[in-house]
Amino acid sequence: MQNRISSFPPLIDSQSEILILGSIPGVQSLEKQQYYGHPQNKFWTLIFHLFNEEFTEDYTERKNILKKHHLAVWDVIDSCERKGSLDSEIKNEEANRIDELLEEHPNIKAIFCNGGKSYKNLQKLLGKNYRLPIVQLPSTSPLHTVSFDKKLEEWKKILELLA
Repeated sequence: MQNRISSFPPLIDSQSEILILGSIPGVQSLEKQQYYGHPQNKFWTLIFHLFNEEFTEDYTERKNILKKHHLAVWDVIDSCERKGSLDSEIKNEEANRIDELLEEHPNIKAIFCNGGKSYKNLQKLLGKNYRLPIVQLPSTSPLHTVSFDKKLEEWKKILELLA
């Protein structure tokens, strides 16, 4: 079939309190070697809006903003076969060890899933009654046609759990 693709290492540290999980990086993210590297993906715009930070394209600064606000980012899928960037094209997937990551980072108090694929996969991995809250957020993908304002309203749930 297609070439096998792999996710990136998690962006996490001992101060992280919120884990945001995507499915697996898209083509442009893989080319750039950056989480949410597609210019039309709204992930970074949402994060900067949520935390009143000045927007930047600089990936190192973006990662610093996540760290500053105790956010961790990873994917539920470690590797898979996929043509293009659509989650619906994912085949033969292998899961990341989310359970091990959470054991190693006991400060995590909630998990937010960026879209339906990550949410469904995580529920299979951890179960529906996992000890931490698991919240499905609207996907930041440009293919998910919910307005930015509606996405932002839902993504504000992160702020409630950081308070």
